[in-house]
Amino acid sequence: MSPTLKRAHNFNAGPAVLPLPVLEKAQADLLDYCGTGMSVMEISHRSKEFEAIIQKAEADLRDLMGIPANYKVMFLQGGASLQFAMLPMNVRPAGASADYIVTGTWSKTAFKEAGKQGAARAAANTEASNFNRLPAASEIQADPNAAYLHFTSNETIHGVEWKSEPIPPAGVPLICDMSSDFLSRPVDVSRYALIYAGAQKNAGPAGVVVVIARDDMLARTPANLPVMLDYKLLAESGSLHNTPPCWSIYIVGLVLEWLKGLGGLEAMARINQEKAGLVYRAIDGSGGFYRGHAVPEARSNMNVPFRMPSEELENKFVKEATAAGLVGLKGHRSVGGLRASIYNALPRPSVEALVQFMADFQKKEG
Repeated sequence: MSPTLKRAHNFNAGPAVLPLPVLEKAQADLLDYCGTGMSVMEISHRSKEFEAIIQKAEADLRDLMGIPANYKVMFLQGGASLQFAMLPMNVRPAGASADYIVTGTWSKTAFKEAGKQGAARAAANTEASNFNRLPAASEIQADPNAAYLHFTSNETIHGVEWKSEPIPPAGVPLICDMSSDFLSRPVDVSRYALIYAGAQKNAGPAGVVVVIARDDMLARTPANLPVMLDYKLLAESGSLHNTPPCWSIYIVGLVLEWLKGLGGLEAMARINQEKAGLVYRAIDGSGGFYRGHAVPEARSNMNVPFRMPSEELENKFVKEATAAGLVGLKGHRSVGGLRASIYNALPRPSVEALVQFMADFQKKEG
């Protein structure tokens, strides 16, 4: 990278900041990947070079997450939003019902999509509290005959995050949309029947979604699904049934290498906890000038939504922050306010710059 290059403090919720070493490696490979004379965007997905890329990405993901051998890894298209529909198509048997824990916009959307094709019920729903908390175990009324229990581990818009997974009834598979805290901390994959995650928060660029599915879930796939919606076929093809999002998968592979170089998910979790702590301490120490949305025990380490005394001040905050190089701090259009997304690749100095800006802004406007 040029020594004069100026990088923004990028708090966007997705597509989000990528690690600088990943961008530098991609830049070096852009015109000529490994002596092929072609970019990764130009080589055949059937070539030995690309097969090596996707196979190494899977191997590194398995290593980082400790994925057992009886799980398949798929790199698919359509994002988590397609998975909202694709999941019940594949793993909810005809006539069966699926349970959803609704804790924010994205789990609510997943629940709604599942209901379009068959029976789905909310095992718990925290909308009455404006999605500022997670349900207690006693509030989750799970069906012991459900096809699966689905939850969203981190709600990007409302900033609530599960610190440990809910426990389904015996024999009910646990399924998770892990899009916005994927690879941010260690996870015991063996507790899940299926995990899916859009890459554009922590794992790479937009264009690819990672699906980790236990073999018995793939056995549920009905025979009459369209090819590109068929988990079993896509897993058997090694994610290469058709042309995959080659460049996005390549970048995911580089991100996985970067994570391994940091010391893995345990090290990443420590870094994320420290970064989030800086922001929450700034909010809690502001005397009410800044007000966090989520209750403390449900706070996300990835997304920090907060409010100020007026929308006028919030708009001024965003305008002045952007001018100072802190971008992406406007809250989601559906809820307003402010939001700092502090994903894996956001450097600690960016968080420190935000905290300093918050203090200076309060001193000036408070």
